[in-house]
Amino acid sequence: MESEEGAKMVQSLVNVTPSKYSKRVLLKSILGRSDNGWELVGQRIIIGGWVKSSKEQIKDLPPPPPPPEAAPKKEEGPKEVSCVELLQSRIPLFRTIIKALTGHYPTQEKVETWSASARPNLTSIAYLQVNDGSCVLNLQVVVESSVAPLNQLMPTGTSILAEGVLKQSSVQGKHVVELNVEKVLHIGIVDHVKYPLAMRRIPVDVLRGYSHLRPRTITVASVTRIRNALTYATHAFFQNNDFLHVHVPIITTIDAKGFSEKFQVTSLSGKADKEQPKETNDIGAINLEVVRGAIKEKSNKVDELKRSDSNREALSAALQDLKKANELALQLEAQEKSKPGTLSKVVEVDFSKDFFGRQAYLTVSGQLHLESYACALGNVYTIGPTFQAEKTQNTKHLAESWVVELEMAFADLEDVMNCAEDYLKFLCQWVLEHCSDDMGFVCKRIDNTSIERLQFLLSSSFGKITYTQAVELLKIVTDKTFETKIEWGVPLAEEHESYLAEEVYKRPVIIYNHPKEIKPFHMRLNDDERTVAAIDVVLPKTGTLIRGGQREERFDILSTRVKELNLPKEQYEWYLDLRRQGTIKHSGFSLDFDLLVLWVSGLYDMRDVVPFPRSYGNVNF
Repeated sequence: MESEEGAKMVQSLVNVTPSKYSKRVLLKSILGRSDNGWELVGQRIIIGGWVKSSKEQIKDLPPPPPPPEAAPKKEEGPKEVSCVELLQSRIPLFRTIIKALTGHYPTQEKVETWSASARPNLTSIAYLQVNDGSCVLNLQVVVESSVAPLNQLMPTGTSILAEGVLKQSSVQGKHVVELNVEKVLHIGIVDHVKYPLAMRRIPVDVLRGYSHLRPRTITVASVTRIRNALTYATHAFFQNNDFLHVHVPIITTIDAKGFSEKFQVTSLSGKADKEQPKETNDIGAINLEVVRGAIKEKSNKVDELKRSDSNREALSAALQDLKKANELALQLEAQEKSKPGTLSKVVEVDFSKDFFGRQAYLTVSGQLHLESYACALGNVYTIGPTFQAEKTQNTKHLAESWVVELEMAFADLEDVMNCAEDYLKFLCQWVLEHCSDDMGFVCKRIDNTSIERLQFLLSSSFGKITYTQAVELLKIVTDKTFETKIEWGVPLAEEHESYLAEEVYKRPVIIYNHPKEIKPFHMRLNDDERTVAAIDVVLPKTGTLIRGGQREERFDILSTRVKELNLPKEQYEWYLDLRRQGTIKHSGFSLDFDLLVLWVSGLYDMRDVVPFPRSYGNVNF
C-alpha cells in the first residue's frame, strides 16, 4: 500500500513539457525516458502524429452463450452404432481430408459473428500505433468508437491530433504506457487504396519515387535525425574551437578546382532561341560549338602533360581523347554541309546582356571565398550546397551535394590533418551519445556493423602515408589484382584507397603530398616541385571522405600555376590579390557531408540519405 502511494507521489512530481509553439507533447519526451514513460502515468497530454498500424477490437465482448445442456440419460448397457451415426461422427475427419486435397472446406453451417455493425449497442476500440517523427518508437493510442469514427482513424498514414490521459498499457510486454483518448482534435484522412506507404518493408529504391512521403518511414526518419545530429555536431565542434560560420555564395564566376564540369547560370536562353533565325540548325550548330570548345580544352591538357613529362599513360590517354574529339568535329561539319537550306553561322550569346553582365555558374566549392575571410578573421567554416554537372549515375555522386568546408589561418599541413581527425572523432562520439535509438534501428535493419564502425574510428589513430609511398606499396601487392593500373601521377582509384584502408592499415588513413597535376591549382607546391601539400582522408568501406591541404600563399608560384592551366586570370585576380595584401600561410579541407551520412547509416546509395536528391536525369521534386 505504501509503495503504491509512493509511486503516485513520484508520478505527480514528474511533468512532461509540451512544445513551446504548439500544445502537443513530442513522443520522444515520453518514450525516450529511461522508464519509457512509466512515471508519466496519469498525466493529461495532447499528442499529434501519423498512424503506422492499427487494429480494432470490440469493447467488453461477452463470451458466446454456452451450448444447451443435454438431458440426463439413463445408464444403459452397450449399444450398437448404426452406419449413419458412424458417418456423422467422422464428418470432422472428412472435412480435414477435403481441406488438404482441395484447399477449402465444403459448405458449412452459418456461424454467428460478434461485430459492432451487427450489434450497434456494442462499442469498438481502435489501437493505433502513432509516430510523430521525433523518435523511433511508436505510442499506442486507444480510441473508442464513441469518441471518433474509427474507419477514418485506422488507415495507415492518417494524421491525428488527440487529447487524453497516459495510462499503464493494457497489453503487457511491448508497451509500458498508452494514451487513452478523450477528445480527437484533428483527423487528416488518407486514401488508403492509393497511399503508397501502406505496405510494410518498402525497398529504399522504391521509396525514391515518393520523396515527399518517405520521411514517414522509420528508415528515412532515422537517417534524417542522424543527419540533423551530424549537422548540429559540426556547428558544435567548430564553435567550440573558435571558428566563425560564414555564408559563401552559390553563384560565382570562377571554378574553385580549375577543372570541374559546371552548371551555367543565365537568363538569356529563352531570348537566344527567339532571336535565332528559323532556318539555322540549332542542335547541330550548338553541338559543333561545344565540341570545338572541348577540343581547345583537350589541346591545352595535352600541352600541359607534355611539359610535365611525368605521366606518359595520362598523356597517351589525353592524345587519344583529343583524336576522338577531332573526328567528331569533322563528322558534325560534314553533316552541316550536307543539309540544304541550313546556316553554318552560329548565334553567339552576348553575356554582357545577361543578368550578371558576364558568365556565371553554380559553385563547385566555396573554398576560395572562404579563404578571404580566413585571411581576416582567423578560422572560418561553412556548410552549404555545391554543384557539379558530371553525367554519372555513381551511387556516391549527386549533381547537388552538401559539403562542410573550413579554412584556418597560420596553419600548415600537419595542422589540417589533426583537425580532420579530431572533427571525425567528435562526430562519431556525438552520434553515439545522441542518436542511440536511431543507431540501434540502423544496426538492426540496415547494417549491423554501424555502431561498431563508429566505435572503431573513435579508438583508432589515423594512419599516414605519402602518395608516392602508397603507389610503391600497391605496386608490390600480390594477394589482389587491381582493375586500374597503378602508375605515379595518376589518381588512386577507389579500389586502391580501399585496399590501403581495409587491408594494409585496417583503419582510417591519410594520404598526403599528391602530384600537382591531379590536385587543384591552389594547393601549395612542395620543394620537389612535383607534389603539392594535399591530403585525402580515406575511411574503410567508404573511400575518400575529406580532401584538402595547405594553400599556396606565394604570389609568384600561384600566378604561374594559373598560367600553366590556362585559367582566365582576370577571373582569379581578386584571389591572387590576397597574396599581394598581407599574405599568410593557411590550410583547410572539405568534407562530403552526404557521404558522411551514408557512411554512418550504412546505406548504399547517396540518393537515400538526401531529402530531395538531384542526380543526372533526375529532378522530379
